Amino acid sequence: MRNLILSAFSDEYASDTAEQALALREFGIEYTEVRHLDGKNISVLSENEILQAKSIFEQNGIRVSAIGSPIGKVVLEGSLAEHFAMAERVFSYANLLGAKYVRIFSFYAPAGKQIGEMRDEVFSAMSRLICLSKQYNITLCHENEANIYGDIPEREHELLCHFKGELKCVFDMGNFVLEGVDPYPAAYELLRDYIAYFHIKDALFEGAIVPPGLGNAKISEILSAHQKTVGDDFFVCLEPHLETFSGLNSLVGRSFKNPYRYSDQKAAFIDAVKKFREIL
Repeated sequence: MRNLILSAFSDEYASDTAEQALALREFGIEYTEVRHLDGKNISVLSENEILQAKSIFEQNGIRVSAIGSPIGKVVLEGSLAEHFAMAERVFSYANLLGAKYVRIFSFYAPAGKQIGEMRDEVFSAMSRLICLSKQYNITLCHENEANIYGDIPEREHELLCHFKGELKCVFDMGNFVLEGVDPYPAAYELLRDYIAYFHIKDALFEGAIVPPGLGNAKISEILSAHQKTVGDDFFVCLEPHLETFSGLNSLVGRSFKNPYRYSDQKAAFIDAVKKFREIL
């Protein structure tokens, strides 16, 4: 049986990079997926800021499992020259941080269009990203999320199949639940061969994100199945989104009241770590 290697979006604990690193060390989590450092998205950081963060993580024994980039999280129209330049900058930062995976998305539709009808445009843009990533020896990992081309298992599978293994999958079981999709067994089995790693998030079909193990995401079943079927160790990255994600209502297209409330984001993150460790 293969090992699960625990990582986390430590920016959900604190914005300060040093505080993120110290917390991970105290929690016994040896990896982080880098998204925001000192309150700034990795896509807008300077190389010097990346090197400073790397030093802080290394001093605390923390390595980087992946880059949680915003690549592909834009409307697909025009040349997108600036967006591709940003992507290349993020790939170079992944190299500096020692991360082989970069999380990406598959674009939003312009006003008046449906992203599901923009297959050719999406595939062309993704091909361009993959070509860029090869120059940096980076593996791009597509995350399923609302309103992008690969929001549902069937379209994500189509995307992954088209690129014949050059594009991998970040399987986010919670995001599938928010789309009204049961993540296991059908969604998992459809995408299994392309999964590079997992984002650990739980949710209710009604729309609320909840602590790991308390929703409909079937985290335990999915990870158990993956341990039994894959040949390599794999990352599981905690992305609880319990107190830090104010834009969820607009993302899922409906409002809800979360039944789990916390005093602050640190308390939310600590509870998520505890609940996930109970699953493990």
